[in-house]
Amino acid sequence: MDADALTAGLLQELRVAKPYPALSLTMPTHRRAPDNAQDAVRLRNLVSEAVSRLEADPAVTREARNAIKERLDRAVDEVDLRRALDALVVLVTADEHQIWQLPRAAPERVVLSDTYLTRNLVAAKAQAQPFWALTVSAEHAALWSGTTDALHEEQTGGFPLTAPREAPNPQREERIGDTPSTFSDEETRNFLRTADEKLRAVLATDPRPLYLIGLAPALALLDEVGEGAKSAVGRVTKGVPADTTPAGLLKELRPALDERQQRFTAEIDGRLDEARGRRAFAGGLDEVWAAVREGRAGLVAVEEHFQQTVRVTDEHLEPVSGEAADLTDGSVREDVVDELVEAALDSGTDVVFLADDSLAEYGRIAAALRY
Repeated sequence: MDADALTAGLLQELRVAKPYPALSLTMPTHRRAPDNAQDAVRLRNLVSEAVSRLEADPAVTREARNAIKERLDRAVDEVDLRRALDALVVLVTADEHQIWQLPRAAPERVVLSDTYLTRNLVAAKAQAQPFWALTVSAEHAALWSGTTDALHEEQTGGFPLTAPREAPNPQREERIGDTPSTFSDEETRNFLRTADEKLRAVLATDPRPLYLIGLAPALALLDEVGEGAKSAVGRVTKGVPADTTPAGLLKELRPALDERQQRFTAEIDGRLDEARGRRAFAGGLDEVWAAVREGRAGLVAVEEHFQQTVRVTDEHLEPVSGEAADLTDGSVREDVVDELVEAALDSGTDVVFLADDSLAEYGRIAAALRY
């Protein structure tokens, strides 16, 4: 599954305590050759490590070990590294397995616990900035789920929606002299009103930024007959052919996505400036970590690809180089940025990801504090 499939409900399910052991595997992957040639080897090595951990753990019964190994084998067989993104997460218990391809790097880890390791999923979800796109015409409305990297059509909430076709009525045409304009026809208005109702239901269940794509008359009528479309953050005034591919549609959306990202970045810069003005600002990993732990962070901004291995000493974070990191040391946190992001989101903090180097003067991460 991809990061945009991680709904709040599914995340809650993943965090539910499970019979020990729940196995979580994470590893970085590569999108293109020649780097991706190493992914299959790394996965095999990671699986071997997981099996060794299972066999060496006295708390794991033979029945549980065999069941998990069988599930793990099935999961590995299903992994398609040809569509790899930046990380692979495999979650396994005796009763289930899940495979996640993420657009955010994750460290190589094997974790046995009574819950799944979810922080990499949460961070990837936050970074992906999921959105909805509605393509609309007088006869058809389709809903698309997208991230900065991918787009796919959703079959949910009554979408896709096709207008009922009414047989031609020559007698009516003879009475009025011509066929009515498509966008003044009451049937079209009813169709777009229905599309708006279904759209509002989707947005209520899963709020995301909304983009609209369609000819100007279709978008104007959608605005006129409903409310959901008025919240759109971007519009592409262009017809959508029936054979449009997800990649083609994402290309059409790119200017609107980039424009919103520029506005969004300016808005975050303004919020951080305001926080500095009232001396409610934290900059750098150590300060932001402390603010999140204390529940004082109202907004955390972090660069997209910022990762840091640290050692926790006296409630402070000491950066550790990858070569010097002893991952068996309980004070070492290999993925502390993702751990921080998950903790921030759990406490109701807004977390946003900005372009690399945009927060260089603050140590690549900053926060506006509640107090």
